[in-house]
Amino acid sequence: MENEAVFSVENSEISAVFGQFDKNVKKIEKEFDVKIVNRGDYIKINGQDVTGAAKTIECLINSVKNNIEITEQSLNYTIDSIKEHKEENAEGIEGIGSDIICLTVNGRPVRAKTMGQKKYADSIRKNTVVFGIGPAGTGKTYLAMALAINAFKNNEVNRIILTRPAIEAGEKLGFLPGDLQQKVDPYLRPLYDALYEIMGADNFIKNMEKGLIEVAPLAYMRGRTLDNAFIVLDEAQNTTPEQMKMFLTRIGYGSKAVITGDITQIDLSEGKKSGLSEAAEILKGIEGIDIITLTNKDVVRHPLVQKIILAYEKHDLAVNKKREEKASRQHGFMGKRK
Repeated sequence: MENEAVFSVENSEISAVFGQFDKNVKKIEKEFDVKIVNRGDYIKINGQDVTGAAKTIECLINSVKNNIEITEQSLNYTIDSIKEHKEENAEGIEGIGSDIICLTVNGRPVRAKTMGQKKYADSIRKNTVVFGIGPAGTGKTYLAMALAINAFKNNEVNRIILTRPAIEAGEKLGFLPGDLQQKVDPYLRPLYDALYEIMGADNFIKNMEKGLIEVAPLAYMRGRTLDNAFIVLDEAQNTTPEQMKMFLTRIGYGSKAVITGDITQIDLSEGKKSGLSEAAEILKGIEGIDIITLTNKDVVRHPLVQKIILAYEKHDLAVNKKREEKASRQHGFMGKRK
């Protein structure tokens, strides 16, 4: 037996919700096995999963009202989230994008685009120390920097400190021309790029010259106490446990720290444990510290990035399974020999 749902919608919203050549609606119809018809100022849905389709349409309408572009990626994310947790996620999905973190120098709003990102941004606002762990393209660093700049503009902190470990600070770095700062600049370039986009080059340089914004390698943090600062440690998977402890104990009064990293891309030499992985284990459950894990579903880069991450995860699982099977066979063989 088919279900039916009817709800009103503004004529000005119809075009954006339905998409070019009705591509959004066709996708929803296919995913939820329904038929969607527009009759002037209302939408009628018939079919199997009418509830899921209706909630998806409502989310799209909410995006249009908040001047958020409906992309193929955002539509797929909405559909997948509603399918997985229809009742629990619907309200949260509708709220995504309504919270503008800040505006870039060109006036583009920076906002969370997934529920994982929204949870991450909310946690940064609430806690003193937040670990953002997840794959490339999930916005870990960019959102942290946007929140840092917003806190700085609102006088919540006196300065911004952005840092990264320069893991090749030995032999390979020595071949680069220039002084130490020029040698480490290539490692800090992604941070500069984000700052330029959000603040503008002139504004960034002016604040940097005043010492209000600092972009430096992690080694520069040793021996300092960082008061009234918003500190972002990027690429933290490449810190050693000793470096991570050193960094965390630099945090002073009135400061906030965000530590980001991808534990699947550790560049430390073999046998060395990542300071990020260890800290996430040791500090779990401490009040004022939160650990947010983002997944491939929070990737906001090109849709292919999500597929690439999934392919690598599948490959790693297969490799680990083979290793475990091999180790099990060897253990069984040794047992028989005994």
